[in-house]
Amino acid sequence: AGSGKTRVLTYRIAHLINNGVDPFHVLALTFTNKAAKEMKERIGKIIGQSEARNLWMGTFHSIFSRILRIESEKLGYPSTFTIYDSDDSKNLIKTILKEQNLDDKIYKSNIVQRRISSAKSNLVSAKQYREHIEIQKQDEMSKLPKLGELYELYTKRCFAAAAMDFDDLLFNTFILFEKYPEVLAKFQTN
Repeated sequence: AGSGKTRVLTYRIAHLINNGVDPFHVLALTFTNKAAKEMKERIGKIIGQSEARNLWMGTFHSIFSRILRIESEKLGYPSTFTIYDSDDSKNLIKTILKEQNLDDKIYKSNIVQRRISSAKSNLVSAKQYREHIEIQKQDEMSKLPKLGELYELYTKRCFAAAAMDFDDLLFNTFILFEKYPEVLAKFQTN
């Protein structure tokens, strides 16, 4: 805080636009909504609010959500997919645990949720998780051998509900760009 990062980025983006770069071609990712809002306001004061509105600026989650809404059908989701928050995810996991007759004192929903989140953050799909020998050994040593199965069920249930959780916004954007290089090229050049 206070090192001038926002000021440097603000002036750099304003300089680019003042020198002919189309605001639609500027992508600025932040970690917080507050930072994105502040940067957009500062840039708007320099170049005008109407131009600033055209910037692709926001958090990783908000920008990736925008990309997925445009391209979601390639992954089998409608553009109107639902975004699950932590509570939605945890409730779905609790339902799955109950349906699988697993002891919720052993398979705690927050632990299952963290493991799924960690896998997605490491770009490990449910299928890869179940096939990864080291992960399976870790789960067995933790006395949670069904985590891979739970991850797979959770993924299928989210997909069936046309829903993505916060981790999916990042994970599915990666999958989209990896699986469809033409989509990646489109966002790189536009």
